[in-house]
Amino acid sequence: MTSPTPAKPDADRPWLDPNQVPQIVIAGVTKTYGSFNAVDNVNLRIYKGEIFALVGSSGCGKTTLLRMLAGFAEPTSGRLTLEGADLVGVPAHERPVNMMFQSYALFPHMTVESNVGYGLRTLSVPAAEKAKRIADALELVQLGHLGKRKPHQLSGGQRQRVALARALIRRPKVLLLDEPLSALDKKLREQTQFELMDIQHEVGTTFVIVTHDQDEAMALSSRIAVMDQGKVLQVGTPSEIYEFPRSRFVADFIGTTNFFEGTVIAGEPGIVTLQSDELGVPVRVDDLGRFSPGQRAWVAVRPEKIWLSKEPLADAGINQVKGTVWELGYLGNRSTYQVKTETGKLLSAVMQNDRRTAERAIDWNDTVYASWDVTAGIVLES
Repeated sequence: MTSPTPAKPDADRPWLDPNQVPQIVIAGVTKTYGSFNAVDNVNLRIYKGEIFALVGSSGCGKTTLLRMLAGFAEPTSGRLTLEGADLVGVPAHERPVNMMFQSYALFPHMTVESNVGYGLRTLSVPAAEKAKRIADALELVQLGHLGKRKPHQLSGGQRQRVALARALIRRPKVLLLDEPLSALDKKLREQTQFELMDIQHEVGTTFVIVTHDQDEAMALSSRIAVMDQGKVLQVGTPSEIYEFPRSRFVADFIGTTNFFEGTVIAGEPGIVTLQSDELGVPVRVDDLGRFSPGQRAWVAVRPEKIWLSKEPLADAGINQVKGTVWELGYLGNRSTYQVKTETGKLLSAVMQNDRRTAERAIDWNDTVYASWDVTAGIVLES
């Protein structure tokens, strides 16, 4: 396996610069309910201006961690700091953070302007300044022309932007977002992701987002923390998490992948070879020499890195298996295949439909050869 080349420290990657000070420090934080650890010894460093995503399945602890940052729950142990100031024990309304809830929680009897300005009610802001800040917030989310409407007169995407403007109007240092786009349909959700990134870039506020949608986290965030059973399993950029997962859980949770269990039979500089009974052929993977002969391991290969052909390629005995197209899904820009190998193993492959035709090059029940490059897979211990 070839490790990702470290990028030069720059303003867009402050976590790579040892001289940069994190804005948020989560150190050894644990939250216990009775004998259950909802959050288990979590350590994170989040830098100013990031869009930082917390992902994981239901019950993994991501929302509990967000609530502790917001002040709605206190850690059982550990330390939470924001720009060096201890947050533990500070009431939610006194923290320089704001939270945008999944439900948006707009007041139905108030206009859009009144909803957005609601957050200023406890601040000593002159009327003229208040009106200007409301107008600026609405312009930021491109709703300046809808200020007199009520929430029921808006679309789902517009209500989402009203909630975002209301959350930002107090100019928090950190904005916490709990499943912010889950109520939107797929196409609107994808469109709103870009709008959210544009707004965050303009205001420069740190966003910490909780989502169960892996694609959303990949599209939005500068970095992702993958959680399971209260623990953080891996932190990295979307490409690091996707291309270089450190465990089978991370590889399986982020995107789709094929797993082949096997035994290491040979190792040479930069290459490890496994014999996989599941596939019936040797599997060769680019690796740094972390594995020794006799060791059990798994190879993970993403579906888009598998090539299907009707004729065998060269070196047919390595990283190539014969099978039959068992399932086929046409998705417009790409087709997904389930190939049943001669050993009965099912593997997934994705191929782009790069030519405009109604005829498929590979169809149901075709005999095919699935192959992949030595750099396509990654070897995992657990």
